[in-house]
Amino acid sequence: MKVQAAKQRIMLEVAEVDADLAKLRHRRANLPEDAEIAGLQTQIDTARDDAVRADIAAEDLDREYRRIDGEISGMRTREEHDSQLLNQAGMAPKALSELQHELAGLSRRRGVAEDELLELMEQQEATTAEKSRAQAAVAALLADVERATAARDAAAADLDASIADLTKRRADIVVDAPDELLAVYDRQTAHGKPGAGLLRQRRCGACRMELDRGTLSAIAAADEDDVLRCEECGALLIRTHESGL
Repeated sequence: MKVQAAKQRIMLEVAEVDADLAKLRHRRANLPEDAEIAGLQTQIDTARDDAVRADIAAEDLDREYRRIDGEISGMRTREEHDSQLLNQAGMAPKALSELQHELAGLSRRRGVAEDELLELMEQQEATTAEKSRAQAAVAALLADVERATAARDAAAADLDASIADLTKRRADIVVDAPDELLAVYDRQTAHGKPGAGLLRQRRCGACRMELDRGTLSAIAAADEDDVLRCEECGALLIRTHESGL
């Protein structure tokens, strides 16, 4: 295949733009803000789970508080009733003794229940504090997500603009590129291989492999318009004044 040397050199511009595009697209697909947002979302999920657990624990504690408080109220009512009976005249000694014993037992049980109620109140305070902490953490993390999202969107917009500019530049360049070279180039890149590279300092600019003397001699002997390809990677091997031939 023969193509004017100047036309062959256009492929170096295409390869350069494509390399820059690949870098920009990689950066666009791997924005650090996206990783930050994902990490923040994980923290938000954890904090929300903490808040839900604290809420469930608070409901359980409230239910237990109402139960014990109801028992204490019942015991107080019973104590008041027994105290009234105790103050009535004409009660038999045995009944009086039983009533006094029951009053003492009620007082002990009420004391134990009141101690339990105090412990429950302390647990309620701790649970409320934990829920508040988790909710505050969620609010702070959501603010961080909003900040990171704004930064991500700004970075993405800048990269998208750069990608659009380079894509237009590429379209302008390939207008003057020979179809036959573009076909070779596109086949190469479609298979994940470099499309074109500059021959410089005895190396293929696409795969960086050093060419042996025999290959270099054959290249030096080739006509200026001969289309050459790297024996190692298959890329179009473009010669310029930098090739040192």
